[in-house]
Amino acid sequence: MRPGEERPLEPLELLKLRAAERIDEAADRAIWSEPELAYEEHHAHSLLTRFFQQEPRAASWAVQPHYQLPTAFRAEWAPRERPARRGLNTTRCPGLGHACGHNLIAEVGARGRAGAEGGPGEPPGAIIVLGTPAEEDGGGKIDLIEAGAFKNLDVVFMAHPSQENAAYLQDVAEHDVTVKYYGKASHAAAYPWEGVNALDAAVLAYNNISVLRQQMKPTWRAHGIIKNGGVKPNIIPSYSELIYYFRAPSMKELQVLTKKAEDCFRAAALATGCTIEIKAGAHDYYNVLPNKTLWKTYMENGKKLGIQFISEDMMLTGPSGSTDFGNVTFVVPGIHPYFYIGSDALNHTEQYTEAAGSQEAQFYTLRAAKALAMTALDVIFKPGLLEKIREDFKLKLQEEKFLNTVE
Repeated sequence: MRPGEERPLEPLELLKLRAAERIDEAADRAIWSEPELAYEEHHAHSLLTRFFQQEPRAASWAVQPHYQLPTAFRAEWAPRERPARRGLNTTRCPGLGHACGHNLIAEVGARGRAGAEGGPGEPPGAIIVLGTPAEEDGGGKIDLIEAGAFKNLDVVFMAHPSQENAAYLQDVAEHDVTVKYYGKASHAAAYPWEGVNALDAAVLAYNNISVLRQQMKPTWRAHGIIKNGGVKPNIIPSYSELIYYFRAPSMKELQVLTKKAEDCFRAAALATGCTIEIKAGAHDYYNVLPNKTLWKTYMENGKKLGIQFISEDMMLTGPSGSTDFGNVTFVVPGIHPYFYIGSDALNHTEQYTEAAGSQEAQFYTLRAAKALAMTALDVIFKPGLLEKIREDFKLKLQEEKFLNTVE
């Protein structure tokens, strides 16, 4: 090469550049105003379904609305007689709207597939976009796992809005319970000794968990509310109810924490003479399995787009929540990066709801979609990359001792 002459792009790098351009083109011809997705989840579902049905290349997409769940959908683009192999993976907070930016998660999936298509003609591999609702309440992805939605996929991609850019955060395992205490009503002034106070049981249980925190590991979390504490002050409460979430870095540790917590709940029932009912949530959320090969590939692509990532040490030790995408990573290799949206507001606040629906968030959202699409193209075209991703996946399953329970 002559001095000052630009080095020609490798075929794969050129393909990824064109993928980023396609995502921008897709954004220019959007059939909805992006902030519309900040409203109700069923509205987002209908918009996204319409998006795939009305795209210029819609004939290539097979769209299944209401896929397994009323607010889920499945859109597949694949060459004829070729099995589906890729997955590009949407929920709102009660009372807050999209305070966690799940409208942008939906957009990343919808936009990312535009880049991963691979250009004109037949795609190099099948692409599936799954609209997966109810992460905040119930775990829609877990229902879809049980329905077989993630079978025969090689890799699954998803990206989540945050306050920083991270290829991975240590999203932890989570178990939730509803605890109900049954006592006996009585007049609180005339003959309180005839009553059995269910509210006392709830208060004792709340305090028991607070005392338990002294013996909890620094990475464990317990947080809850008293949902029902009686009817009137002059009536001994005959019923009370608590809801608690417990979190730990792994399912193994979570089981230990849950056992300790349940002992606290039962002790309160014994002390007050109440009967107790402990009901677990519909699903436990597993911790997200890290896949270093995937996250390093994503970071390489993201840096080319100007993304500045936090350090690996911060990725492995920084604060995080829980997601049903963790369960997905126990079934198929996956990546769940976080991306900055132009605001320092914290998730699950009214300020974040506003930020997630802003026009400023669009630049960062499309950039994350580009990085995921470019990573998907690496998986498809780079020799040996998919095999290395699978090796990382199997190693992490072995460490979690889940290898024999995952198909």
